Amino acid sequence: MKKNFAASITGILIVSAVLYIILYSVLPNNRVVPAFDEGDTHLVIGGDYIVTRNEPKILSEEILLPIDIVKKHIDPYIFWDEKLKKVTITTQDKVIRMKTDNLSAMVNNKPVKLNIPVKIIDSTVYIPIKFLSDLYGVEIMYIPSTGVVVIDAVTSSKKLAEPVKENAVIRKGHSKHNPIIKKLDAEYGKKEKLQLRVFGEYDKWYKVRTPEGLVGYIEKRFTATRDITVDIPKKHDSRRELWSPGSGRINLVWEMIYQGSPDLSRQKKIEGLDVLSPTWFRVINVKGELSNGADPAYVEWAHKSNYKVWALFSNGFGDIELTSKFLNNTDSRDNAIRQLLAYAALYKLDGINIDFENIYKRDKDALTQFVREITPLLKQQGLVVSIDISVPDGSETYSLCYDREALGEIVDYVILMAYDQHWRTSPVAGSVAEVSWVEENINKTLKFVPAEKLILGMPFYTRLWKEEKGTDGKVKVSGSTGLSMKKAKASIDDYAEKVLWDEKSGQYYAEYSKDGAVFKIWYENEDSINLKSSLVLKYRLAGAAAWSKNNETPEVWQVLKTNLKEISSYEQWSSINRDKKYVYNQLD
Repeated sequence: MKKNFAASITGILIVSAVLYIILYSVLPNNRVVPAFDEGDTHLVIGGDYIVTRNEPKILSEEILLPIDIVKKHIDPYIFWDEKLKKVTITTQDKVIRMKTDNLSAMVNNKPVKLNIPVKIIDSTVYIPIKFLSDLYGVEIMYIPSTGVVVIDAVTSSKKLAEPVKENAVIRKGHSKHNPIIKKLDAEYGKKEKLQLRVFGEYDKWYKVRTPEGLVGYIEKRFTATRDITVDIPKKHDSRRELWSPGSGRINLVWEMIYQGSPDLSRQKKIEGLDVLSPTWFRVINVKGELSNGADPAYVEWAHKSNYKVWALFSNGFGDIELTSKFLNNTDSRDNAIRQLLAYAALYKLDGINIDFENIYKRDKDALTQFVREITPLLKQQGLVVSIDISVPDGSETYSLCYDREALGEIVDYVILMAYDQHWRTSPVAGSVAEVSWVEENINKTLKFVPAEKLILGMPFYTRLWKEEKGTDGKVKVSGSTGLSMKKAKASIDDYAEKVLWDEKSGQYYAEYSKDGAVFKIWYENEDSINLKSSLVLKYRLAGAAAWSKNNETPEVWQVLKTNLKEISSYEQWSSINRDKKYVYNQLD
């Protein structure tokens, strides 16, 4: 009897479960639930409800968004200076600075009135977003009835859905088992059809947003859809094409000038050279004040010789703490930018070459922000903007401190300083820039910077290495001396008995003994520069740069003119140089 009763109960339960499953699979969920919690301000971006710890604020009919939401969903590069309570926003052609509780913003250093300022509420920074809507290319509205802030990207086309049948509902998910957030019965039969914005499709469902800002799903069978085109007023496109020389690829040389100017009367025209980059400007303190070594006569002479002048602007390389404090202070960066803009206009410069080295890895983003702020303003003055970077995978303060990809997106040109493979204090003797090492680092850099923006930096110098036995009997490098091409050649001619062509380095190698020490040199000359500059053709780079003027021998300029101006492809270069023998020629 008990067994029969238990079996009956079990059977009833099984039947009930089956019936429930059948009913659940057939019957829709008719429960109506609110789309949002009441009493809060909600944020919808496009077709997505954005869950945020800090909700938007509506003050004096102005919409304010938390800066973390702006950073995550609208502008990843918005910058907050906690110490100075300033927000900086950058675009291709604008730099906007806003200070908390200040109704005046600065747009490209010109004041603009705000209806409401940047505010700090409960330790959260809030941005007046409608002021920035045109800048960001978005439409923003607040719907008081539902407490929803809606943000849409400005687009030329939209897909709309209209309910065309009775019993249409919008649900929380794309299944009839999801609860209802809005019934559309009242809309049926109206002359003015309800316009639902479509943001996606899921099999038999559309993801839609109502005019009140509610986001949900409606079955396709209840709707008719149409695509509409919206006329968007064309904005002035301030972006410009990359500057390039009249013919061939860029040929740039840095000129080391720290005091005075070279004797211009003795300067001869260098055929094939496009750009001179004199070392004129440097940050000298944490306030962002600059030293100025510019000479208007130099610029006038350069322009008469058909050279462009891209003045070098550096951090001086020596004081890493000074650089850190400067980069992390909005007012200091702004001060330096204003000075540089004034100098560029005063001296009629054609470009600025940014050369910041010896930087903490932790300041990588601060350096990128500085470049992001200075570039639009320099471009607005018609200046070409370039930045120097070292090879990847090096030290923290001379290599890992660069966000190569971000910098490559911002500036006109990136110059790869492909030298100092063996630096001044290297523990082992070696080439300043083996051609194989240079090529390897071009390939690494091209993962971050497009070829049409990359300029190959080459050395016009070499190092003479001195090796001696220590007290432990081991041979160690006891010093190195930087030499120009001419001085290196003279040293070889005076002391070396044999000079060999080294295939790996793409240079001539020599060594000799003197005063109980061994001296070694990997010599840069027109043949090594021929090989290095051929890589510009091989990888279709924007051009070449060299450090530094007056370290070269005259033959080098003809090589660069040929490779950068007269040869159009690496295949052509290979054909011309196929039978070339790199034979060392002793000076008479």
